[in-house]
Amino acid sequence: MYKDLKIDSELLKLANEAEKELEEIYSRYEANSLLNSAKVLSAFQKFMVSGTDFCEITGYGYSDAGRDKLEQIYADIFKAEDALVRPQIMSGTHALSLTFFGLLKHGDTMISISGTPYDSLKGVIGLEGDSRNSLIANGVKYEEIDLIDNDFDIDAIKTRLAKHDVKLVEIQRSRGYSQRKSLTIEKIERVIKVIREVNKEVIIMIDNCYGDFVEEKEPIEVGADIIVGSLMKNLGGGIAKTGGYIVGNKDLINDVAERFSAPCIGKDIGANMNQNMSFYKGLYLSPAVVCSSLKTMTFASLMLEKLGFDVDPKYDEYRTDVIQTITLNDPDKMVKFCQGIQSACPVESYVSPIPSDMPGYNHQVVMASGSFTEGSTIELSCDGPVIPPYTIFMQGGLTYEYGKLGILLALNKILNK
Repeated sequence: MYKDLKIDSELLKLANEAEKELEEIYSRYEANSLLNSAKVLSAFQKFMVSGTDFCEITGYGYSDAGRDKLEQIYADIFKAEDALVRPQIMSGTHALSLTFFGLLKHGDTMISISGTPYDSLKGVIGLEGDSRNSLIANGVKYEEIDLIDNDFDIDAIKTRLAKHDVKLVEIQRSRGYSQRKSLTIEKIERVIKVIREVNKEVIIMIDNCYGDFVEEKEPIEVGADIIVGSLMKNLGGGIAKTGGYIVGNKDLINDVAERFSAPCIGKDIGANMNQNMSFYKGLYLSPAVVCSSLKTMTFASLMLEKLGFDVDPKYDEYRTDVIQTITLNDPDKMVKFCQGIQSACPVESYVSPIPSDMPGYNHQVVMASGSFTEGSTIELSCDGPVIPPYTIFMQGGLTYEYGKLGILLALNKILNK
């Protein structure tokens, strides 16, 4: 079986040893997948999903029962009041931008309490670039409070929010392109309790990208008001071709929906562009896909650690998202690693990634993504800005079997086997 792929026999031996060490961790992922699968199946049955919900609706998209039902299902799964799930939302950055502009007006103040947000949001906020349409250019005030030792600066947060002049607090659950660790639901719950002790009115918004279905609970269940994610990641299940979701309090979702379409129209408009089937099916498969991705990243972490690479998180650390980092301290090694992953992909395995400019990023980025859906980061992929310490951010794996083979093929190439 492995001869055609030319995987080195020593790597296969190391992989067998690694999998034996990982059996208990894998069983925890499987138990979590079963729990989240039960949530999804229960919601599908509760709202009586039928074949007619997958029908294409064109034009204005009025009275799309399948679209509206899908949003009810999302709200139910996340224990929220309402949801906006649309193919017109083109990425996680777009979903976040839509939410910011829907909730913040001229003179409002927002604070990021998890440090500087993901690179592509810097332009949205107005921290980088010269856009006349950023939040800051539109009169929104921005502040941030850095993490301390990968946890929230509770004292600084309490002091700042006690002034009661902040409209929105933003928390980025995943690490983004940074060296800090991703934030667990437990840490998010603890800081939300602190926030509510000093300020009950402030909107608490969570960037949930890469974290959906990784843990037993989601941020709404621990007190968040609104959370945002991309269907190109976990909840698309590798099936959704585009799209994003926003779930939360009904009034907040209405504000975002009016920014999405138009005032007094909100959620009532928006043709599904024949995407309902892929959205339902992607959500249905997503707990298993997230489980496979977690297994793939954990397998990669242990294999890379055994081979002397600097990885984070370590294989036996608790995970709250599907991202694995590898710090290489060398731009050439960084590019070579991405080329190794690309060579292991099912699509365009013959392509060699090189650093290049990307919209929304001030640094060149190298990216390996031989995915069926362009840019789908729940499929095995890796990328990173070509800046010191030259860290690769790897994620995804639609099935564990393909993920394992992908890691082995990438290691094969990197080690010149």
